[in-house]
Amino acid sequence: MEGNRMRVGRLAVTPQVAVLALILVALVIYPWVFKRSFPVHLMIVIFIYAGVSTGWNILGGYAGQVSLGHAVYFGLGAYASTVLSTKWGITPWIGMFVGGAIAVLISLLIGYPCFKLGGRYFSIATLVLGEVMATIFLNWKWVGGAVGIFIRMAEESFLAMQFHSSKIPYYYIALVFLVVAVAINYLIDKSQFGYYLRAIKDDPVAAHSLGVNLTKYKLMAMSVSAFLGAIGGTLYGNYVMYIDPTTVMYNTQSTLIMLFAAFGGMGSLFGPTLGTFVLYPMGELTRAYLGGGGRAVNLIIYGALVLIVALYQPGGLVAWLKRLTRKRG
Repeated sequence: MEGNRMRVGRLAVTPQVAVLALILVALVIYPWVFKRSFPVHLMIVIFIYAGVSTGWNILGGYAGQVSLGHAVYFGLGAYASTVLSTKWGITPWIGMFVGGAIAVLISLLIGYPCFKLGGRYFSIATLVLGEVMATIFLNWKWVGGAVGIFIRMAEESFLAMQFHSSKIPYYYIALVFLVVAVAINYLIDKSQFGYYLRAIKDDPVAAHSLGVNLTKYKLMAMSVSAFLGAIGGTLYGNYVMYIDPTTVMYNTQSTLIMLFAAFGGMGSLFGPTLGTFVLYPMGELTRAYLGGGGRAVNLIIYGALVLIVALYQPGGLVAWLKRLTRKRG
């Protein structure tokens, strides 16, 4: 042991890395310990939302550009892969990246003029975008309109992304998605790109005066964020095997994605994941105890918790945990 590092062979392992490794191992063995359907289902959805919220964090947390219409990219990923699969038999693995490419293209087309607005006007513009896109898909009969699209049952296979005998393959696919999303956040956080995003968030005028191209880096952040949102939408659609505008594209989804990040800690590496792991199960318990009549109560609970955190710990759960660690140290 050297200070706060423990040497394993030639590698120095910090306590933080050791804890993360233990958590990852626990998540890997989780479905073999909790074998019933609901605990596995719960973790699959948590992984997907945490991955999408982590993607949102690149734009809203690091760059400070709060998007209120992120469900657009989530929905585009779900619709692209589902339409390609149901109409032309194209594997969702290809549809996933097609959806990601479409989401990136839409984000660039919308982001360039919206970033000229800046601040709260950008947030309002993304909110309007979400409503417009949801209305378009709600009335677009070719993609199912208000009825939505059911994904046909196919032979169980990895290629078709359909697993009927067990949810465990979905579990590991969703877990890999979350790990990749966190890894991308980590690489951005430690890169020059990440420093530029934080400079834009803290003082865009000063950043611009130092030669940082504000629009360029905002668009880059939005593209990565939109791509991860679309990937999450594809996984969600193929997991539940049914999509419609109300479930994948309404602003309720955008609100959830944003609240998870805000509660856990915007601009932090693990904040969105931690927020999702805490808030999403609360919503499921609310629906379980209140039934159909409690459909919106989860949002009330989410909003109240985020408000409390914003008042007493603006940095979210991650900042609170760091403060507790320092006190004990």
